Amino acid sequence: MNDSKESRHLSVHIDRPLAEVYAYAADPANLPAWAQGLGGSIEKSGGRWVADSSPMGRVVIDPAPPNEWGVLDHDVTLPSGETVYNPVRVIADGAGSEVVFTLRRRPGMSDAAFERDAGMVAADLARLKELMERA
Repeated sequence: MNDSKESRHLSVHIDRPLAEVYAYAADPANLPAWAQGLGGSIEKSGGRWVADSSPMGRVVIDPAPPNEWGVLDHDVTLPSGETVYNPVRVIADGAGSEVVFTLRRRPGMSDAAFERDAGMVAADLARLKELMERA
């Protein structure tokens, strides 16, 4: 186990304008298409977004409110009740965009679990790129 504070920035360049990438990624209804860790479906319930079929079980996603800065931060409340804050940004990169996800090591998380999460985030970002560039 590793209890050190550690963050890893995972990013992907997408050949689409920031406004388009932000509009798509900021809509929680689109999450199942590219964020596979949340499962295959999500629905709004009581003002919050709930994914009942995630690999972790039922999770609740609370996204940042719409904004003009490309901030896609969101809290994910796990079945245990633990809430994980996920900082995410869409930033302009020439005519395209860069999406940056800051993965933070949770207390007590093993090196293997941290690497597994990093791989899942990288795969999600690759899917987002594929979907956006196909459009």
